[in-house]
Amino acid sequence: MIYLVENAPPKHRGFWGGFAPLGVSVGNLLAAGAFALVTMLPREALMSWGWRLPFLASFLLIVVGIFVRMRITETPVYTEAVVARGKVESNPAMEALRQHPRNFFVVLGARMAENGLGYFFPVFGLSYVITTLDVPKADALSALMLAFTVELFAILGFAALSDRIGRRPVYMFGALAGVALAFPFFWMVGTKEWIMIALAFILARAVVTAAMFGPQAAYFAELFPPQRRFAGFAFARELGSLLSGGPAPFVATALVAAYGTWWPVACYAMFLSACTVVAIWIGPETYQENIAADASEQAELPAAIPARA
Repeated sequence: MIYLVENAPPKHRGFWGGFAPLGVSVGNLLAAGAFALVTMLPREALMSWGWRLPFLASFLLIVVGIFVRMRITETPVYTEAVVARGKVESNPAMEALRQHPRNFFVVLGARMAENGLGYFFPVFGLSYVITTLDVPKADALSALMLAFTVELFAILGFAALSDRIGRRPVYMFGALAGVALAFPFFWMVGTKEWIMIALAFILARAVVTAAMFGPQAAYFAELFPPQRRFAGFAFARELGSLLSGGPAPFVATALVAAYGTWWPVACYAMFLSACTVVAIWIGPETYQENIAADASEQAELPAAIPARA
């Protein structure tokens, strides 16, 4: 993500950064497609060995990930601003938290809705549609696959939009859409009609999640200076994943089991979205900043490294 953002033209950082989350969406689409194919097997074959096939196939992605990671070097911005000047910090993650506490918690809060709802709708939502509403698996999976497909284009669209009007308005729109969709999502899937189920998933993925996912790579990278960018970005982002995305399907399932209805789950989705609304509200706008320079250096030598007008 950071490599794409730092090497993109300044006026198009958001758009090029938008290509980073496409890998996640493509992976979701392939996963849904793999399970759709597997469910076509006879039940005995599916229960005995067929369910293992998607998981075994995922090892190929691990190999690809290791191959790519071993060939990635430090970004030119990091090399010039940090390594070449001998400014490597021993613990940049904690320095990011200490020196940039607001931006750190902006990233943390921004992940609550994006990552939480990113798991909530396709994981719990799919299970709810199939298990609770008794919608055929093929219908539910095809609706979700359509949503993932539309999301691929929506991510780039929202990413490009953030280059024009800023990261915060686009991200805020996604978070507010998450609040607005929480109850209607269950009303739409409750009809058990394929078109309404597909529309519910499309709104959840191609509007709510895509509006936050699109500008995310650029926004998060712009919140930290070069020497702390990767550590601050990764630490805050993955801590947000731990607090939101990981527990989301389990919390939603537990709420349904405890109350016997979906409305507490909708309230939980609204809570995650509200956390992100607050985080983006207090966060700075960054889309016109010069991300190749340390903010502290800019304050001392404003003429040496001019910020983008």
